[in-house]
Amino acid sequence: MSGRSARTILVAVLAGAAAFSTIAAPVGLATAATGNVVSATAVDWWQAEGDRSSGPAPNSPGTGYAPDATAESRLATAAQSRGVVMINTVLPYQNASGAGTGMVLTAAGQVLTSYHVVQGASTIKVTVADTGKTYRATVVGRDQTDDVALLQLAGASGLATVKIDDDKTSIGDRVTAVGNAGGTGTLTAAKGTVLSLNASITTASEGPVASETLTAMIETTADVVSGDSGGPLYDADGEVTGVDTAASSGSEINGFAVPIDRALSVVQQIRSGDESSDVRVGPAAFLGVELRNGYASPDSGNPGAGFENSSGAMIESVESGTAADAAGFQAGDELTALDGNTISSAEDVTTLLADHHPGDRVKIIWIDQSGSEETATITLGASPVA
Repeated sequence: MSGRSARTILVAVLAGAAAFSTIAAPVGLATAATGNVVSATAVDWWQAEGDRSSGPAPNSPGTGYAPDATAESRLATAAQSRGVVMINTVLPYQNASGAGTGMVLTAAGQVLTSYHVVQGASTIKVTVADTGKTYRATVVGRDQTDDVALLQLAGASGLATVKIDDDKTSIGDRVTAVGNAGGTGTLTAAKGTVLSLNASITTASEGPVASETLTAMIETTADVVSGDSGGPLYDADGEVTGVDTAASSGSEINGFAVPIDRALSVVQQIRSGDESSDVRVGPAAFLGVELRNGYASPDSGNPGAGFENSSGAMIESVESGTAADAAGFQAGDELTALDGNTISSAEDVTTLLADHHPGDRVKIIWIDQSGSEETATITLGASPVA
């Protein structure tokens, strides 16, 4: 198994995630899956603070680590690295970090990436591959349905940009996926061929991380792995034909990419400020808590664990100065309803908040550690960056 294949067990970190795991049922695809829905793994890299079992942290000095150059992958060339960036994120509350990839669209620092790479982050740092310079970034807008986000690098100018494909992509075309494999800060390239132009995939749901179905994806044999999300899928001419987004798990790895024309359509909608049910412009609504699914056993020894058959969203920590802090939420409290909608899991909170904007007032019902039901109407804050 190649160095890249060995790292396919790492999964995505999405907003508010407090627990992480691998895909339970690996899927190996040997032929095109046109129109079929298959399990897949979002391919950004993550690591909990202090956990080194998943490999080195992004851009760790002195690790001496770089992905193996194999038949499946090798170090990206200078041409393949032009206009490509490596993205490192800090995920609040859970002491975790993440990494992915992006593409420079404008010399002034607009960057295209996958939304799941930056969703829920409190800090985003972007390193330009061909210069080594690092910038702080904010999210200009995003489309969770298509898993697309547009970033702005602070103080950027004169950046090299990727070249966008203007030809039609066809089954059998040769392609190359480039990305920050394993979050190492080193770009690698994996060659493959196009299997399908109409693949549908469903990513796994873990804790508060919502399962996601993406349709009309480009499916390839390229060995796409964790850390590659948001990176370019190049055609034979070195032009971007897709945005690397997910991969099947197992011994045979197939990659999935959002077609570049669809991603750029979202970018244009964000730039125009034209919000819709899918496309959001500006910061996301922010509650200010880390959540996990509620406890079902009174014997776990955790705060709030005395609620038998609990099935809401348990608060693990509250960030000072946020809406949750102002409402008096405490670790061990359990959220049970938001604006009249029953909360059965931490994932429900993430889903419900996605329909709100900063400044919205929402009614929340929760059970405190004594078992008493509390109610408050709070004003949602704005996410620091995403």
